[in-house]
Amino acid sequence: MLTLIDRAAVALFCLLPAVLVGLNASSLSAADDPTQIDVWIGTGGGKVSKGIYHCTLNLTTGRLSESELAAEIDRPGFLAMHPNGQHLYAAGSLDGQAVVAAYEIKKSKGKATLSFQNAVEIGDGGAAHVSIDSTGRTILTAQYGAGSTAVFSVNKDGSIKERTQLVKHGAGSKAVGNRQDKPHAHWTGFSPDERFAFVPDLGMDKVVIYEVDTAKSKVEQHGFGVVPPGGGPRHMKFHTNGKWVYVLNELDLSVTRFDYDAKAGTMTSQETVLTVPKEDLAKEKFKSCSEIRVHPSGRFVYAANRGHDTVTVFSVDQSTGKLTLVERENVRGATPRNVNLTPDGRWLIAAGQDSHTLAVFEVNQETGELTYNRSNVSCPSPICVLFEHE
Repeated sequence: MLTLIDRAAVALFCLLPAVLVGLNASSLSAADDPTQIDVWIGTGGGKVSKGIYHCTLNLTTGRLSESELAAEIDRPGFLAMHPNGQHLYAAGSLDGQAVVAAYEIKKSKGKATLSFQNAVEIGDGGAAHVSIDSTGRTILTAQYGAGSTAVFSVNKDGSIKERTQLVKHGAGSKAVGNRQDKPHAHWTGFSPDERFAFVPDLGMDKVVIYEVDTAKSKVEQHGFGVVPPGGGPRHMKFHTNGKWVYVLNELDLSVTRFDYDAKAGTMTSQETVLTVPKEDLAKEKFKSCSEIRVHPSGRFVYAANRGHDTVTVFSVDQSTGKLTLVERENVRGATPRNVNLTPDGRWLIAAGQDSHTLAVFEVNQETGELTYNRSNVSCPSPICVLFEHE
């Protein structure tokens, strides 16, 4: 015969699996569970978004937790992660002023939070993008409206010291009326060896190349990479071998591949391929590319298409860098403003700006194809998806 205590123990043992299964992913963070990775979300303006949001992704199942507000700031569209993984930067607005804001990432009791450090005014309008070099000493921002690149120095504690430079871009190409009448800087980033910085300018049909002194947080114009007229370069990424550069052209929905000479810091155009055929866009009232990513293996390239609301997958010829179409996958949302791959390359998250959703796709490691895994959570006006290990 079981005693009352024995019966209670058996009942608890039987219930334990259900309790464990019922745990919400948001109750765990990367600090507690190595299968979880923190995801930080930059968002757009409007009444629905209040700032930077946070959720976690289970690297085993590809399931996202519900997003939660991590820091209040107006229009923190793009984010950047300090190389030490302990500080996050946002290009947004505080008290009506366009700034770059610094936050310290704190993890306590299984939860990741942001603690505001400081903010420095950009002084030339709002930034469309922000990045930081691998030494954690220099931040770059791209001002779309003003057509400029701003440079900031970073303190050892991760806070922003000061704006050290503001560089105005040249004249627009005027290939596309109203969009290219003047410069529109759209993205910033560094070469693998940190010697050069790159700023695709949608209005100029050029990628502005700067020589960089990261120790002094200064840049000097070095040259250009040129895309076809009317392309409208928006974002770019280096291939993992550092020899090829893929530039995403927003206006004509294409990717231009460049050979990159690391010693000279020059880009030479090799090919431009469409992400979506022109005939497939004929009925779309709005159409433009938004983001490009290179798979960690270097075997695939992903480009997001707004209006068509798809992600185009290309395979990469490992001897030439040439792109070949694999597929176009529906993002299960509206207006994919951003997509990003997990550091292990197993999962892709698509941010639907107008559907206010984050959708997860499994990445086939052999073909690059995307499979929707039915993890789709709400997030207000997501614009940037940033992982903790970036």
